[in-house]
Amino acid sequence: MVPKRLLPGNRAYLDGNLARRKFSPAASEYVIWDTELAGFGLRVRPSGNRYWFVRLRRRGRHCRVSLGKVEDVDALTARGEARKRLAEVALEGLPQRVTTKIAPVVDDYAEEFWTDCARHWKESTQKRNRNVLVADILPHFGKMRLDLIGRAEIARWRDDYANGRESRYNRSVPVLSAMFKYAEQLGYIRKGSNPCRGMPGFRKIKKERFLSPQEFYHIARQLDAEEAKYPGHVTIVRLLIFTGARVSEIRDLEWDWVQLPRLLLPDSKTGAKTIWLGSQAVRIFQSIERADDARFVFPNRTGERPMSLSPWWEAFRRRCALPDLRIHDLRHSFASVAVRERVALATIGRLLGHVLPETTARYAHLADETIAEAAQRVSGGLAGNLGLSE
Repeated sequence: MVPKRLLPGNRAYLDGNLARRKFSPAASEYVIWDTELAGFGLRVRPSGNRYWFVRLRRRGRHCRVSLGKVEDVDALTARGEARKRLAEVALEGLPQRVTTKIAPVVDDYAEEFWTDCARHWKESTQKRNRNVLVADILPHFGKMRLDLIGRAEIARWRDDYANGRESRYNRSVPVLSAMFKYAEQLGYIRKGSNPCRGMPGFRKIKKERFLSPQEFYHIARQLDAEEAKYPGHVTIVRLLIFTGARVSEIRDLEWDWVQLPRLLLPDSKTGAKTIWLGSQAVRIFQSIERADDARFVFPNRTGERPMSLSPWWEAFRRRCALPDLRIHDLRHSFASVAVRERVALATIGRLLGHVLPETTARYAHLADETIAEAAQRVSGGLAGNLGLSE
């Protein structure tokens, strides 16, 4: 039976419901022991922080092993880890079957993982994951053996990113998880022992900005003013406005993919993709002069690669008095205009190239606002007919 108030010395079945309850404050740290698994407990600090732990007896001495914070490790996972640690201690001194492979340290394993797995990724994915590996994973785990990294170590690593670097952790943990998954396949660690599995990431706050009609007007006028000096940059931005495409899908465009009135991209973030063009976008493409044997629609000076847009965009948005405007906001604004024009969310998803419906669902609130505005207009008209005030 779970006590109504959790006090020092209480015993209770430690599950998720209990972990979410409020604990009585105390001047010093106290422990709630589990009623089912001997040695499994929950430490409650005066600050209110709570930690799972297991008490072990090694070589005649008791020790406590932390299993992570309640916010990072759920009760079921903590219980399983405690059971595993207790079983390992119980088997100490008994003859064990010799394993055929000894887990390497992460520094050594990373090279094997990269050689075997990176060749299956896109070039952009390779670059991003290489940066994650070098900057975030190896400095922390490089000297540790794969099989000695548990959920508690992952939780401590996560805590290092809690102050302003949350997005870096969210980008890094999928790469580390993939490394453990491949280590399972190679037999370096036990099947199902990936310590990253189920670990919560930091909550991501979506940055969505929708341009107002006045802001669209200011951008259009500034594009006109800069067209003579930066024709390629201006054309890219106009196409982004009229297509809702990702910047790489327009900037890196090749002439072979331009099949008016559509663009046939052999690859994109979500795979092969067709971008349908409205009449304005078609006219823009028809106005672009194609050099002989040109591969890219928007080449750099050498013609060997697409042009770079970032330095110009940084200055351009300041000249528009919109210093916080990201180029990806043009894509969000395309979707918001589509919602106002009563385009169905499923169709908007097709226009943007979304694979999952929930990706487009972020614009559902805009559709609700549009419907609410329509309802208000209708009710206002009816009120006028009835001689009533709105």
